[in-house]
Amino acid sequence: METITFNTSPSFAQQMDNNDRLKKYRDQFYIPKKNDGSDILYFCGNSLGLQPKKVEGYLLQEIEDWKKHGVEGHFHANNAWMPYHEFFTKKLSRLVGAQENEVVVMNTLTTNLHLMMVSFYRPTKKRYKIVIEKSAFPSDKYAMDSQIRFHGYPKDSLIQLSPRKGEEILRIEDIENTIRSNGDEIALIMLGGVNYYTGQFFDLEYITKIGHEIGATVGFDLAHATGNVILKLHEWNIDFAVWCHYKYLNSGPGSIAGAFVHEKHLHDPNIPRFEGWWGHDKATRFLMGDTFQPMPSAESWQLSNAPVFSMTPLLASLELFDEVGMYELNKKSKILTGYM
Repeated sequence: METITFNTSPSFAQQMDNNDRLKKYRDQFYIPKKNDGSDILYFCGNSLGLQPKKVEGYLLQEIEDWKKHGVEGHFHANNAWMPYHEFFTKKLSRLVGAQENEVVVMNTLTTNLHLMMVSFYRPTKKRYKIVIEKSAFPSDKYAMDSQIRFHGYPKDSLIQLSPRKGEEILRIEDIENTIRSNGDEIALIMLGGVNYYTGQFFDLEYITKIGHEIGATVGFDLAHATGNVILKLHEWNIDFAVWCHYKYLNSGPGSIAGAFVHEKHLHDPNIPRFEGWWGHDKATRFLMGDTFQPMPSAESWQLSNAPVFSMTPLLASLELFDEVGMYELNKKSKILTGYM
């Protein structure tokens, strides 16, 4: 990245605005107003991203197609509903650094986390512990605790990583030491990609490497990472990941979430999973057979058909993210952070 000498003068800020190649995209989003009609300074994108202006038209199109076509909208809507989840695959795979068969849009974040843990948290009498950061988002800890209880293991099966006394973030050497010192007992390492409380971006590639060396499965909650930082999930050999889209991906409150499963797991018939009709092989799904035949992709973890109205805002948002690209967004992020 180019070297920039920062100062805090208004003229410097104006110069950076003038040179900002992404400034036109500000007008692609609705920004809440103050009582005097001026824009508020919106710093809550880590909780709920702003609405892309295209969303309303996209939703109205789906409502019109439902009105016009009824059930035939599955085949004749402007964006046919039958393959609706597939409209996200190419753009989303580029966004998170995955192959197209490794990603799927489905459910909500914690639901996907539980579905992934059905498949990838397989404790044994000897290897049953889970590693998580102590400051993880509460929902992640609830999910870990409940999975541990469900499998009949004690509460202390959850290993929680804490910073050193007087420090705010975790040192990678401390993460590694904890993993290696408990290596024979760890079944799963499950951290947040970017910790929601501190903003720490963990070294996902290195943590995955350590986890695999001690024989554990490695997954991440990327709620605060997807659309925020550069990810290379396939290259980093991560086993699985889950995330939401309503924060940095601007897809609306409680909207549809996403999941990643590494290609190396997609053809393993021994992986347990909770099965549903929409994960069944497309070619034979409508034969209504009584034996589940999973698709050889992350789509096989789907349970139900696409919730179109929840997915539609993500279509509008992903178009913008794909047009800009994560490298340009990350570059601007670092400039803004440096200035702040």
